[in-house]
Amino acid sequence: MQKQNQKPNFEFVAMMAALMSIVALAIDAILPAISNIGEAINSTDPTDNQLLVTMIFLGLGLGQLFFGPISDSFGRKPVVYVGFVIFLVASIICLYAPSLEIMVVGRILQGIGLSAPRTISISIIRDTYEGDYMAKIMSFVVAFFILVPVVAPAIGKLILDAAGWKAIFYVQLVFVLIVAIWFWKRQKETLHPQYKIPFTKHVFIDGVREFIKHRETVAFTLTSGLVTGAFLVYLSSAQHIFEDQYALKEMFPYIFAGLAISIGLSTFLNGTLVMRFGMRKLSLMATIAFCVIAILYSILFLNSPNPSIYILVGFLSIQFFCLGFMWGNFRSIAMEPIGHIAGIGAAINGFVSTLLSIPIATFIGEFVKDTVWPLFAGLAICGLCALTIFLWVNKPKRKRVATT
Repeated sequence: MQKQNQKPNFEFVAMMAALMSIVALAIDAILPAISNIGEAINSTDPTDNQLLVTMIFLGLGLGQLFFGPISDSFGRKPVVYVGFVIFLVASIICLYAPSLEIMVVGRILQGIGLSAPRTISISIIRDTYEGDYMAKIMSFVVAFFILVPVVAPAIGKLILDAAGWKAIFYVQLVFVLIVAIWFWKRQKETLHPQYKIPFTKHVFIDGVREFIKHRETVAFTLTSGLVTGAFLVYLSSAQHIFEDQYALKEMFPYIFAGLAISIGLSTFLNGTLVMRFGMRKLSLMATIAFCVIAILYSILFLNSPNPSIYILVGFLSIQFFCLGFMWGNFRSIAMEPIGHIAGIGAAINGFVSTLLSIPIATFIGEFVKDTVWPLFAGLAICGLCALTIFLWVNKPKRKRVATT
């Protein structure tokens, strides 16, 4: 730990949120345009077009596995600049992609590029804060970050109607350029020279060995992957659910925004409550509620058509409200024991959770065709698995009784 419990300032929180939010902008802004993009690249199957969302997560997982160790050796800021350049090249590929396959390649590369600012922002926070205080800062950062998914689909829809789907990618490039200049001018390097790890072929292997020594780190990395996978089903199928199943094409951006506000509200509340109750207690209560809501929907609407949009949004709002108390705390708990390898630690944490989430989202997403029920069944199963891991890793250790 280089610095402990420094008083945060608004600019630091906003900048870290901006670095994370580029990912949300790259994903959520194109949601209203997925069908338009599909037509342009001759891909009309809604299930296939979900790859435009899920595959960027594959890039995020792969990229951070590389950028994390590099940042521990060469510093945080240079790695972020490399990521921005990769994102620029990937965006050009997406703009001129003639087919779904090429577009998917571009989206994977976009994810690889954006994994740098996303991962390094977490490392910068970990360089500066620790414990419940780190969880508090992380919650405020994520709360700001949530503002982007709130407005991104609506902005994407406006751009789509005014200038076509390609303009959405151009706006993303402008936003990245602004954030890059801000980061270059205002953020200092947080990895001090004495904490740099010489880059060798053993950096990753040694990092993995250190990572798996900590049971909580491994456990909460897995829980993050399970919960993220379940949410990714919603994210990749939201356009199909609201536009096709419910015929609410014009209302989709606003419904999506309302649900994102639910996550943002709970994330902000977590930032104020975590210092009082602790990140483990809050996230445990939220995980239990998450499971109960998903199971309740699965029972009530088993073998039934979709309920009214108001009932669906009500259930999803409560479900996502729980997520705000889970995501940031899960990652903070996982990162707490490995501050001495924050870069490689954040990379492995993100890679494993992403690697776990993508097949979950892809498998469950295949069933979300005519009804929303498979989404909630997936949320319930993933939530129960996460809860089981949570309870296992926090079970009290038995004391050995001395024998005479």
